[in-house]
Amino acid sequence: MARKKIRPVFTDIEVIDAGAKGKSIAKAPDGKVIFLTNAIPGDIVDIQTTKKRKAYYEGQAIKFHKLSEKRCQPICEHFGLCGGCKWQHMKYDEQLFYKQNEVKQNLERIGHLDIKKYIPILKSEKQYMYRNKMEFSFSDSRWLTQEEIADTETQIDRRACGFHKPGMWDKIIDITECHLQEDPSNAIRNGVKEFAKVNDISFFNPRQQTGLLRTMMLRTSSTGEIMVVIQFTKNDTVKIKLVLDYLTANFSQISSLQYVINSKGNDSIYDQKVILYKGKNHIFEEMEGLKFSINAKSFYQTNSAQAYQLYKITRQFAGLTGKELVYDLYTGTGTIALFISKFAKHVVGIESIPEAILDAQKNAQKNNITNTSFFVGDMAKIFTDAFIAKNGKPDVIITDPPREGMHKNVVNQLLKILSPKIVYVSCNSATQARDLNLLKEHYTISLSQAVDMFPQTHHVENVVLLERK
Repeated sequence: MARKKIRPVFTDIEVIDAGAKGKSIAKAPDGKVIFLTNAIPGDIVDIQTTKKRKAYYEGQAIKFHKLSEKRCQPICEHFGLCGGCKWQHMKYDEQLFYKQNEVKQNLERIGHLDIKKYIPILKSEKQYMYRNKMEFSFSDSRWLTQEEIADTETQIDRRACGFHKPGMWDKIIDITECHLQEDPSNAIRNGVKEFAKVNDISFFNPRQQTGLLRTMMLRTSSTGEIMVVIQFTKNDTVKIKLVLDYLTANFSQISSLQYVINSKGNDSIYDQKVILYKGKNHIFEEMEGLKFSINAKSFYQTNSAQAYQLYKITRQFAGLTGKELVYDLYTGTGTIALFISKFAKHVVGIESIPEAILDAQKNAQKNNITNTSFFVGDMAKIFTDAFIAKNGKPDVIITDPPREGMHKNVVNQLLKILSPKIVYVSCNSATQARDLNLLKEHYTISLSQAVDMFPQTHHVENVVLLERK
């Protein structure tokens, strides 16, 4: 019979820092680091360890002897359950401090970089109601509290619409009020949920792959438009019409109402047909007079106001005079490329997703922009000597890769080109630091500025300017 592992408990431990993935940091009596999920710097706590590794522990605070002065009262009733706003119990200025510090630590410890100047992190004017896109899941087997599980007498309604419980792919936390997206987001979500209950429209069961209502996506825009996209598991035309007619009758603000029939094993709609029921198949975002068409599958930064600030910083770092050939790597729907186009001679955008490039080309046409070219292909394969020979050697390169950073082939090509300037935009300063380390022999890292795109979370964007030595 296997012996039960003993998980040590440490008492009266001060939490000293906040680190990657939103976890806080303490030190065990043996000198090892402890990563915590439910405390913030300044708390003094007892810790129940949950994992022991060679160099660190993981654990949870089980008793609080002293609460940190950096704490504040969370405003959301779902805080601590849904996992979406892990830092809501930390004052906003403190959140900014730890985000800035994480960027600095990653650049200096991982990248071994000498940054000439750190510009203070740009805070978000909105700390709540800042997201323009939310995705909610329906479930007939919602997550239950311990009190609900213990109550064997009450008939419990398990139907829910909300977010996945962290670590539980098949359990949804029912959300009554979310503070991340402007109204009528809450009203639409709650309205559809209650209408479906009253009209006996079944909710999805992820284990059995049954139930009609699957997910709902709400997109809002700075122009005041609203898009709603509902996923159903099968083409039950009568009940689908009931739901969509309910939305049409009760939410006249919706300018794009669409749906998807998705019977496959996951919720992704990128390989699915999106069917227009009412209005347009797109909404518009606007930035400095430019209009960007956003459809159900489009990528667009989910904080519109901070996206504008991020792009302004990117443009400022690029220092364009109107004479430059600019490459925009990982261009997505071409937002940055189009945003900087009037300040450059020509902008070349490269992206691996064909639909995104089509959006970029359409947005260029709609905005009468003629000095951009967009190409689709795997960045590691398309960004070659032949491509550069055909399209010209860039004076400035802007790169905004996904969280995993740039492929080594892309970095190697940057080292071949050695453009006078590179502006590196990143949502993961750890992989950004890794890539910059490979470039530092030929470049001075002149400027770094973090941008807070996601208040109440640990996520942060960072923009770095590299100048050829």
